[in-house]
Amino acid sequence: MSRRRARCALGLIAGVLVTPLWAVPAAAGSPTPTGSLAEQRAPSTVSETPPAVRWSWPLTSFQLTRAFVAPSHEYAPGHRGVDLRPRAGNAVFAPADGRVAFVGHVVDRAIITIDHGGGLVTTLEPVTSDLSKGATVTRQQLVGEVAVGGHTDDGDLHVGLRLHGNYINPALLVGEVPRAVLLPCCSASNE
Repeated sequence: MSRRRARCALGLIAGVLVTPLWAVPAAAGSPTPTGSLAEQRAPSTVSETPPAVRWSWPLTSFQLTRAFVAPSHEYAPGHRGVDLRPRAGNAVFAPADGRVAFVGHVVDRAIITIDHGGGLVTTLEPVTSDLSKGATVTRQQLVGEVAVGGHTDDGDLHVGLRLHGNYINPALLVGEVPRAVLLPCCSASNE
């Protein structure tokens, strides 16, 4: 690879924005989020996402410890959700209005799944909850506490989000997935 192409490739990699581009104030009466861009804040919402839903992060303050990694196909490796480290207690809140579709243990972890309608389903794990299957929840309602178990580091919360059965990045619903921006990196004089 020529030097020019190598510089251009590095410029493309460096030019992809990785800083979240959102900051929406929490609704009145909701927990006040804290943190910096490295400590993702909650609850932040977006009102127009397909399907139209008001969605909040399930923790009031957290650090992203493992990002979403889309698999190349249905059975390929990837990270089908995000892992979050709570910064202010272990309380877990409903990210959107919905109905509890499942609450219980799967293998070694406690799970709660909320069906938001329109094909949108959130799974939170490991979470202990006193709620029952079929319970109606509202956005930012307390649904449980972060527990221990599963594939996350102890104390972390895994947030999985499916749309019509396909996993999507939960950050999409808070407008946090940044657009790639290509920066000029090379000119004929730099060869």
